[in-house]
Amino acid sequence: MAGSDAIRFVFGGILRELRGVDPNTTILNWLRENERKTGTKEGCAEGDCGACTVVLGELVGSRIRYSALNACLLFVPVLDGKELVVVEDLRGQDGKLHPVQQALVDHHGSQCGFCTPGFVMSLFALYKAEAKPERARINDAIAGNLCRCTGYRPIIDAGLVMGKYGESDQFSAREKQTARLLRSIRRKETFAYQANNRQYFAPTSEDELAALTKKYPDANLLAGGTDLGLLVTKQHRDLDTLIALGGIAGMRYARRSGETIEIGAATSYSEASAIIGEAYPDFGEIFRRLGSVQIRNAGTIGGNIANASPIGDSMPGLIALGASLLLRRGKTIRQVPLDEFYTGYRQTVLEPGEFITEIRLPAPRKDRHFHTAKVCKRFDQDISAVCGAFAITVTGGRISEARVCYGGMASTPQRAARCEAALVGKPWGEGAIEDAARALERDFTPLSDVRASAGYRMSVARNLLHRMLFDTAGGPGLSHVLAYEGSQAGSGA
Repeated sequence: MAGSDAIRFVFGGILRELRGVDPNTTILNWLRENERKTGTKEGCAEGDCGACTVVLGELVGSRIRYSALNACLLFVPVLDGKELVVVEDLRGQDGKLHPVQQALVDHHGSQCGFCTPGFVMSLFALYKAEAKPERARINDAIAGNLCRCTGYRPIIDAGLVMGKYGESDQFSAREKQTARLLRSIRRKETFAYQANNRQYFAPTSEDELAALTKKYPDANLLAGGTDLGLLVTKQHRDLDTLIALGGIAGMRYARRSGETIEIGAATSYSEASAIIGEAYPDFGEIFRRLGSVQIRNAGTIGGNIANASPIGDSMPGLIALGASLLLRRGKTIRQVPLDEFYTGYRQTVLEPGEFITEIRLPAPRKDRHFHTAKVCKRFDQDISAVCGAFAITVTGGRISEARVCYGGMASTPQRAARCEAALVGKPWGEGAIEDAARALERDFTPLSDVRASAGYRMSVARNLLHRMLFDTAGGPGLSHVLAYEGSQAGSGA
């Protein structure tokens, strides 16, 4: 690489430039070890506990959008072009606490205090989006923050009233100034950074990405980092070449084009959830339960697909709907059905230097019933034991087409071919489901692991078929069932 630029970002209201920081350094470690900002805590180092939550501000039009993220999974170069806000920044220059902090103090929202900064930052991000949120929004905002002391009630109480302490803050007062700083450091071409014999690239266009992946076919593509970060924090691996996708605006979109929904591969779950949820409410609920707000703000659908996990929650629904992928290598683009993308455990058809550019799925049709659900040990922020998805087309009272896909039942997200065959041609009713449920034993030989036994997985897979019929054939909607399960899970927390 010919040279190395500095990492430029806004921190504490001023422009910062960093050089010499290893590209594998997490924001959490840099804050604590270099900046002595120890309010940001390490609890799990894998994005589960929320103690490391920070907020990043990104310029969207003329406004700044604030998002809560896990600092333990983000590498320092990701800060380039953004504003970093940590818990120490919230107190005013006069020493006055931020409305979120004061609300937590007044409602006794802290006991041992270890998790408190993470809760403050999650609520701060929510406060910047809406100062007077409803309880459901607060519950969702803090689902990725774990606390062993308070029982959450006082924290939720604080969230309900934080807007009464003031609906604007020092960040609102200096937003125009911060926006000017962010505009001044906006990249127009690839950001290239090097330190400690490791390199990091952040292209700004798909063409630049194609050139980089062709030049560095063994590079690690960094989308949200929610899985890739674990290679560093948990496996202590060195990632010598990173190519980040977050700066490519042309790969961050979710839109409907005719009868097709198109999602750029660098689009986060948070950015895609609205259009997915509007088209397929069940799928939107899966997205809401996928990780935490922090994870959904970072994680991307393209990254989830490319990681090729057999328990990725987005893949069963996409495969059942008949989604396809646009893959690019250099100037060559090809389209591959998602159900042909996986060749084995953690293996795909991607060639060296090739990457996913877009996910395409069909828009809803009146004659097709779609249903998807996941079963896991916790209602929120848990990996599935089994995730099932079903797209059933009914013509004249009979099933004319069936696409059934499960995650957690095989080494890849996999369609249930014999189950599908047992459904096609049958009248839409319980009899068809019974035959299809029995056929699942010929489709899958599930494994037993820490999440579930083989027998449990098979039983759940069958039950999800019955649940699909119950939901799509006129019974109570899935949202009602999920709401009931959520209230039961919450009562025992």
